[in-house]
Order: sequence, then structure tokens, then C-alpha cells
Amino acid sequence: MIKLNFLGAAHEVTGSCTLLCVGDKRILIDCGMEQGIDTYENAVLPVLPMEIDAILLTHAHIDHSGKIPAMVASGYSGPIYSTVATYRLCEIMLRDSAHIQEQEAKWQNRKAKRADAGTYTPLYTLNDANKALELFKTASYGEEIEILDGIKISFQDAGHLLGSSSIYIRVNEHGEETTLLFSGDLGNVRRPLIRDPQMPSEADYVIVESTYGDRLHGERPDYEAQFTEIIQRTLDRGGNVVIPSFAIGRTQEILYLIRKIKDEGLIKGHDNFLVYVDSPLAVEATNIYSSGLTDYYDKETLELLSRGIDPIKFKGLSLAITSDDSRAINENPSPKVIISASGMCEAGRIRHHLKHNLWRRDSTILFVGYQSVGTLGRKIIEGAEYVSLFGEDIAVCAELATIEGISGHADKNMLLDWVGALKRPPKRVFVNHGADTVCDDFALAIKQELGFEATAPYSGDVYDLTLGGECIEKGAIRRVTPKVVSTKKRATVVYERLTQAGARLMSIIEQNKGGANKDLARFTSQIEALCEKWEIPDYFKKKK
Repeated sequence: MIKLNFLGAAHEVTGSCTLLCVGDKRILIDCGMEQGIDTYENAVLPVLPMEIDAILLTHAHIDHSGKIPAMVASGYSGPIYSTVATYRLCEIMLRDSAHIQEQEAKWQNRKAKRADAGTYTPLYTLNDANKALELFKTASYGEEIEILDGIKISFQDAGHLLGSSSIYIRVNEHGEETTLLFSGDLGNVRRPLIRDPQMPSEADYVIVESTYGDRLHGERPDYEAQFTEIIQRTLDRGGNVVIPSFAIGRTQEILYLIRKIKDEGLIKGHDNFLVYVDSPLAVEATNIYSSGLTDYYDKETLELLSRGIDPIKFKGLSLAITSDDSRAINENPSPKVIISASGMCEAGRIRHHLKHNLWRRDSTILFVGYQSVGTLGRKIIEGAEYVSLFGEDIAVCAELATIEGISGHADKNMLLDWVGALKRPPKRVFVNHGADTVCDDFALAIKQELGFEATAPYSGDVYDLTLGGECIEKGAIRRVTPKVVSTKKRATVVYERLTQAGARLMSIIEQNKGGANKDLARFTSQIEALCEKWEIPDYFKKKK
């Protein structure tokens, strides 16, 4: 039996996680952390982490990789398969995420101590992240490797991030071969540095993302011309161009564009203008992008490298690593470009640069990525007159600029083209990694425009691929309330292990169906005694 259990990024964009069961073998495809506003309560992993045989990782972004160290902390010790570039990026991203978890725990515990409350345990630690990194096994695009008896995988270029991949899984069970294809996140076309997504060939079942499954990017803007105009007029005023940017992927694309602008001499009167990258994570990622991973670059980038040109480094570029480096940027009165994380201005050094530049009428705040509802970046672009930074109200007087169309994701037509490139109709297409209604809308578009069977699973839904992709178990669809989100954000590793143990108990109960009445009665008594021991009395519940 081949079963697919959808756990994360089902009718949601982040937290990608899917469990593939082939007989008694269990494979996890992605193990991501949820980010931003949660829509549905995710189903619990139905097996213990140590019962998983392998993890396959499409790419390094935290919403696909971010909970792998938590799996290791809970007992997982199997291999983690990815491309080399994905592993290299995970080395910095998972360690950075662990650092954030540990810092959050310190802050929460200081607060809890003042309130005489319980302690807070981080989801995972740096030690857990390091243990996870020791489990990685890498492969090149197109290289087929056997990960378990009768199960082979291969990666193909997804064009979303350096090393990002779609994953073919070929299962040979009782002499019959079934091919699954997980799209991962598919990239936009004609982007700097990396290639366009590779089109698929054949697959019996396809699991495709739908982040932009309801929109089109439109005609490609002239990014160089827009950047040039914004930089030119800001430097002419004597101000700074401050760019909130995602540390990995987007920052390197911006550096690529600025290098072209400098090489072509498009900025007049400001020869060798200064450009700072102020984010330790972005600096590390930039060095990885420049470390010769030629298997992942597009033709134009390879041509630059063949001529001895670094595609993302140039004269006048400074990489700020230490806090002193960061502070020195704002002490320098020269007009300059400052690229800093986070991309939505929610944390990190970008907030210091906003404090020093938002009130300046000669400076420009340039947004190059989507700003989620409720974030500081969204408040600024929606016209806030003042924002609070470090306990101080800062007037928003700087010029606000946005470059539209810079996206790392394929749009609706690109996604349809990708699925439609299959040489024969798949038995079923599963749509995930999209907003609630977008998943349903894109599944409908696949049916209407391609004529393929398509469905958008919810978290907890289980499909039997030996029955043509029939749903054999429906998950409990529970919308998340703000209160649940708050609790979820503070979930500890210990509590996650408890919920996993509960799922295992239910599995054991089902296994004992039809057993002897005497044994079932004793089992029932043991469970009831356990419940009585741990159940919270009603009067305590009311007090809470």
C-alpha cells in the first residue's frame, strides 16, 4: 500500500510537511516551520520521529526545513536528502533559526520569572541543529539514488532558490512502479543567477504548490531602470536608499542588479557609491552564492564567472558582520545603499536603519518583497505617519518606493505550464502550499484547463495511491483562533512529544480491535486510570 498523508501547508502557504508511507516504510517530504498567520490547526505527525526512515528536503527556506532540528531533538536519526546547495544554505539557516529559538527562550524565561510562571523550552537548540546537519546526504540534479529497498529519488531544478528542487520518488512495489513528483516551490522565470524551473516528464501523482495560483505577474518590469532611477534621485538628494530584504535569495538578486548598474555606469555623479549588506545571515548566504556552486547557475552567470567576474560582488560593496560594523553604517554621512534583513521589517538590523532614515526626507525606503498584513513593512507602505521603533515614535517622512514584480514564485500560468508539460495525464494532482481559497481555485483551474484530476487536501487527509488516489481518511478541519495561535507559538518540544504519544496510543487502540474482551477491558482500565491521574478538574478549568 502507498499512502500520502498531508500534514502541513495544506490550504496554507507555510509549514510544508507530507508523509509518504510505502508498506512499513515512512518518508517525510519537507519538515517546515509555520510562519505568519495560521489558518488551520495542523494534524499531528501520526508516527514518532524515530519511526521515520528518511526525510527529503526540497530547499532550504525555513517554511520547508525549519522543524528538522526539532525532529532530531525528538529522536529522528535517519538520513536527510537534499542538493549540495540546499545543504550549504541549511548550515546557516538552521543554525540561525536555533539561535532565534534560544534567544526567544531566554526572553520568555526572564518574563516568566518576573511573573512567577513556568519555564519556556525552545523548540530546538544549536546542538540539535548541528546534529541535524550531520544527517544530510547530498545529490546532484538528475542523479538517481536508492534511499530504501524499492524506493529511488532524484532531484530536478525548481528555479526558486539556489539548490531548490522538485523531487521524483519512484516506488517499486510487487513489480509495479509508481512515480510521485513533488514540485517544491517553483520559481519565477528569467531571474538573476539561477535557472528557470526544469519542466517535468512523467509522473503518476503530482503534488504541486500554489503560492501564486490565483495571480499573474504581468509583463516583466525593467528592474535595472527602476533601481537606477530610485538610486539616482536619492543620492542626488544626499540621502540613503534603505532596502528591507530577505537575507537569502532576494539580497543576492539585488546585488546582481546593482553590479550591472555599476558596470554599465548608469548612476551619474556618484562614482563608486557605497553599498552595504547589513545582516550576518545575508552576508553568509552571499559568500555561499559566490563560492563556486556552478551546477546551480544560469548561462549568463556562468559566462560572467568564465570571465573572472563575481556576479554579486563589486567595488564599493561592504559586508557588515559585527554590531560595530552595523553602527558604523549610520555614522558614515555619505549617501549610500543599505540592504538589511528582515524583509518585512519585523526584526533584525533593518529596524535600526529605519530609525535612522524614516524621518529623513532625503532618504528612500525601497520595498522589494511582499509585506504581510500586520507587519511593520505593511504599516509603512499603507501610509502610517508614525511608527514605533525601540520605544520611540519615528515620523515617516522618507520617500517610499516599491518595485513590483520581483517574486521568487511562479505565477498561475507558469504553474499550469509546469504541470501541463507532463507527457501523459497523471492519475491525480494534489494542490498544496497556497492560501485557503487559492488551493481550491488552482485545483479547479487544473481540471478545467488541463483536464487532469486534481484535489486540494486539508491537513490530516490520507490518500491511498494504490486505489488511484482515493481519500481514505479525512482530517479534522479546525480553523485556528488567535488564542490557539498564541499557544501554538509557545509549544514546547515536550508537549509535541506528548501529542505524538497520544497519536501512537490511538494507533495501538485500533490495532487491538477484535482482541479478547478480557485484554480489552484491562487496557481500558489502564487508560481510564491514566486519564483520571492527569485530567484537570472542572473548577481549575474555570479559574483559567
